[in-house]
Amino acid sequence: MKTIIGTMSGTSLDGVDAAILKTDGEGDLIFGATHCRPYSRAEKAILKDAIAAASGEQGRAGDEVSEAEGLILTAHEEAVRALMDEAGLSAAEVDLIALHGQTLFHAPHQKVTVQIGDGDALSKALGIDVVFDFRSKDVSEGGEGAPLVPVFHRALINKAGVPLPAAIVNIGGVANISIVGEDDSLIAFDTGPGNALIDDWITSRTSKTFDQWGRIAGEGRVNEILVNEWLNDPYFSRSAPKSLDRNHFSIDELDRASLADGAATLTAFSARAIAKAVELYPVKALFVTGGGAHNRTMTRMLSEACGLDVRNIGEIGADPDFVEAYAFAYLAARAEADLPISFPETTGVAKPMSGGRIVRAQDRR
Repeated sequence: MKTIIGTMSGTSLDGVDAAILKTDGEGDLIFGATHCRPYSRAEKAILKDAIAAASGEQGRAGDEVSEAEGLILTAHEEAVRALMDEAGLSAAEVDLIALHGQTLFHAPHQKVTVQIGDGDALSKALGIDVVFDFRSKDVSEGGEGAPLVPVFHRALINKAGVPLPAAIVNIGGVANISIVGEDDSLIAFDTGPGNALIDDWITSRTSKTFDQWGRIAGEGRVNEILVNEWLNDPYFSRSAPKSLDRNHFSIDELDRASLADGAATLTAFSARAIAKAVELYPVKALFVTGGGAHNRTMTRMLSEACGLDVRNIGEIGADPDFVEAYAFAYLAARAEADLPISFPETTGVAKPMSGGRIVRAQDRR
């Protein structure tokens, strides 16, 4: 088994998550220490500006993107160094770093996906081999490039011996679901918005950056007309696999809503979009992970909408705040072993495909 540090900076723009995983990229999983390096409000603003610029320029680089690139490198180096210090690991004891980077623009139908994060620079800074650019190969071959974590979700479900069919929903900025069938088959896709719109709404109206525990949403009234209108978006009638850009939907239509009503409406939208997926692919067990796992209003609404006892992924051994960091560590092991990380049933790519680029450290220290 290899010792790998996985990192993740998601669409919620919370910060850089880092986690240590020992794995063979197949069935062996030993979860290690974790660390979060949060983004400041100013850093979040830099990243949001870069996302807006990249979207407007169809992924082409500009000054905003260059500034964000430097921020991403610094934040990831700090996160990895802090985790290694806490775990008492030297660079020589770490086999790989998995660098997902920050997604700025994702348009697979145009065969374009942009994640900033300089694997070469990170490898030089830390003296450790780095696997990065996990999505480009899949997208270039006609896949959606997302979600990539399902193969890890399946390994996690199988290791825990969960009765099948079962599903894991990652409620990050965008929510995605992995469904493991009775025959161990795997289906995955983005269900719709997760926390991103809720966070945008809270940030636009308060000094806070998210709705802690879903308390604000829990005090509001859902605008059923608007939720149903959003759920009629063509995205939801598309066949899986499919992926959604963070900015596909916006909060503009909530301009006249109260703080609580807007939060409740957006939370209900995310929960019911997930429930639509579960309706299409019924399961015996549903586990949630990501920031949304802490949103009690979200999990209550989801349970009511899909008629299941929604369970936290911590019950099967993985910290919900670091599942994606662990997942990319797992994908890095698979990439180095030339094992597939994406599949026709998860991204729509024509055949199972490995991915990621590996930078070998010139000077391990």
